[in-house]
Amino acid sequence: MKQRLVVIGAGMASGRVLEHLTDAAPDAFDITLFNAEPRGNYNRIMLSPVLSGEKTYEEIVTHDDAWYAARGIACRFGEKVEKIDREMKVVEGANGHIPYDKLVIATGSNPFMIPLPGHNLDGVIAYRDLEDTQQMMGMGPNNKVVVIGGGLLGLEAAAGMAAHGVDVTVVHIMGHLMERQLDEAAGYLLKKSLEDKGIKICLQANSKEILGEDGKVRALLLDDGTELPCDLLVMAVGIRPNTALAQEAGLATGRGIHVDDQMVTSDPDVFAVGECVEHDGEVFGLVAPLYDQAKVAAQALLEEDAAFMQKTLSTKLKVTGCDLFSAGDFAEGPGREDIVFRDPSRGVYKRLVIEEDRLVGAVMYGDTADGSWFFGLIKDGTSIEEMRETLIFGPAYQGGDTADPLSAVAALPPEAEICGCNGVCKGEIVEAINAGADDLDAVRAGTKASASCGTCTGLVEQVLQVTLGDDFQMPTAQPICGCTDLTHEDVRRLIKGQELKSQAAVWQDLGWTTPNGCHVCRPAINYYLLTDWPLEYQDDPQSRFVNERKHANIQKDGTFSVVPRMWGGITTPDELRAIANAADKYDVPTVKVTGGQRIDLLGVKGEDLPAIWSDLNKAGLVSGHAYSKGLRTVKTCVGTDHCRFGTQDSTGLGIKLEKILWGSWTPHKLKLAVSGCPRNCAEATCKDIGVVCVDSGYQISIGGAAGMDVKETELLCQVPTEDEAIEIVMAVTQAYREGGKYLDRLYKWLGKVGMGWVQAQVVEDLENRAALVARFELSQSIYRKDPWAEHVKEKARTYAPIADFTLEAAE
Repeated sequence: MKQRLVVIGAGMASGRVLEHLTDAAPDAFDITLFNAEPRGNYNRIMLSPVLSGEKTYEEIVTHDDAWYAARGIACRFGEKVEKIDREMKVVEGANGHIPYDKLVIATGSNPFMIPLPGHNLDGVIAYRDLEDTQQMMGMGPNNKVVVIGGGLLGLEAAAGMAAHGVDVTVVHIMGHLMERQLDEAAGYLLKKSLEDKGIKICLQANSKEILGEDGKVRALLLDDGTELPCDLLVMAVGIRPNTALAQEAGLATGRGIHVDDQMVTSDPDVFAVGECVEHDGEVFGLVAPLYDQAKVAAQALLEEDAAFMQKTLSTKLKVTGCDLFSAGDFAEGPGREDIVFRDPSRGVYKRLVIEEDRLVGAVMYGDTADGSWFFGLIKDGTSIEEMRETLIFGPAYQGGDTADPLSAVAALPPEAEICGCNGVCKGEIVEAINAGADDLDAVRAGTKASASCGTCTGLVEQVLQVTLGDDFQMPTAQPICGCTDLTHEDVRRLIKGQELKSQAAVWQDLGWTTPNGCHVCRPAINYYLLTDWPLEYQDDPQSRFVNERKHANIQKDGTFSVVPRMWGGITTPDELRAIANAADKYDVPTVKVTGGQRIDLLGVKGEDLPAIWSDLNKAGLVSGHAYSKGLRTVKTCVGTDHCRFGTQDSTGLGIKLEKILWGSWTPHKLKLAVSGCPRNCAEATCKDIGVVCVDSGYQISIGGAAGMDVKETELLCQVPTEDEAIEIVMAVTQAYREGGKYLDRLYKWLGKVGMGWVQAQVVEDLENRAALVARFELSQSIYRKDPWAEHVKEKARTYAPIADFTLEAAE
């Protein structure tokens, strides 16, 4: 006698259950299939091609009416199940009940809707089924759509609508797209590809409210005040297992419906499969485990031995034509190493993560042909010790000798392209070398090879080496660090030339050999980016040294020093009282007057920093940036106010300069001084920039030092007015900011470019001087602010200890 089987839900998992079941034992069950949607099983993964117009709905239908009829399955489509009565073993549908001997729940998942104000407005939808897809397909070139969510579903929705000419903006709260499947570098490449398709991407963007008009969505408001107008808003921020029916029926549930290895729920006659289940604490969203569950459930229904086992999964996806692959664990960690391959011209990125000579993770973008092979190495735990050098190149390169790069270059034909940017082939370079170009600069000047993105520089040098033999001298320029062969100067030039505006762009487009740089290069790249792109680039605190992250200098005992700013060395009794009160209140052991004319509070505990800053802020004191690679102090003498030798208002000029330069970042610390007369009481001639007031005006000199190196400044110019002196100081500061190598003091930069060059740029070329001043002011519109006040307001909790182990330690 046939058993009665009821299946709730016609998704991909239940569809596969029915296939297995009816193939293996077509007469075992009388089957009734409920589905709330007015249709049977279709391939939901292919909704994106339907949206983009590559396929029709009919083409993605998995089981049509004839299929169900042939297998004797009674279909109750468009009918919602209202209740499961486990005692009576009856499923109650909207149009009547049906008894069962065995029941399969495959209710899938529900899209998560962020409960933002306005989320129930007309025009706010999820992306889950054919109805959602059809609503998006109704958008045209005159419509604007906002998609919240930079995961796979959100991006597919965005790309599908963009293919119809819709103006689409993706809003994602994280720092890069698809952060669960991709690392930052691959996420950057994906973003770049989507932007090339006309899709706008807003990262680290937090949605605040959905704005409406007459009950219909009008715009999305971000928490920074940005308003994104839209005619349709799609939320694609994740799914939640649909457990409502199971919960009401009294089945055991957690994040999903609890099932054992045979996909049996807490009721032995009730099975569950798909996105609605929870197995060993895991819920599922990819199709591969759902199909495994379906096979096991079908076998268990037929009382065959079978058990569902969770497997390590790889993700191989094609997002809007971009090939992606990820597998294993690709997070950074102690004892882990990375092998990175980048081909900027082809948009290829591969990263392998190795731990104890085993491959533990892989991320690939652009070229994923070897993904399965890498996944096999991860699953099997294969030792990669013997193939380490060629591992990144895939299986085709295993088992042979390591290629000699010079032999490979020698074997290249003359027409082989070396510089893709400028279309320069090997023959042209060899011809230039034979004509006398015996170093990289000469080849670059004669052929333009490596003169653009610079990534072929190593190859050009190899051509030089092969052609010149022992006569070739490898250039002595040192790369920034082991992550790249590029020098600081190369990187600065390329960041500007290629308009690289993020760290991820630098890593990828300049061919970094590590996924995210290292402790040496990250601070430098962070500085170069914020200097060149002050509006576009957001400062990365994690790429700064601890003092700059904490906005205080850490001392050898782990406490910090706090130095409030005293403009031009001038203070007031109120400020002094505030400092004294802070020293008492926070039990500061040492209070010291510095050489920069201010007061240093030494020995402040880390957790007290926000509170002491808050107290000092209330007295009008702000950060002195005594920890920064930026402006430290402007030392002054008393000038004409009190000194009988003073020729100008040196104190007033010093205060003006400090207020203008305050907060600016420079390659290294920057110290200024203004002396009121040639007696030079402010010691202006050993500062980075010094101004000495004279009867006829202001002598400005630069390049002094009084640290490990002691240097006297060199005269830059003399100007007649205070305004011109200020303009010169701003311009030379900006020239140093734009051209200086990170961690080079100003005198070292001066030694490289020469005083003549600086005078030509800053003193003689008035138009260029004005441009430098304008760029400095633009940058200062972002950075002229008090970091103490910001941290007091927004980040005070991050200074509190995570835990207090004092008592435990004592016990």
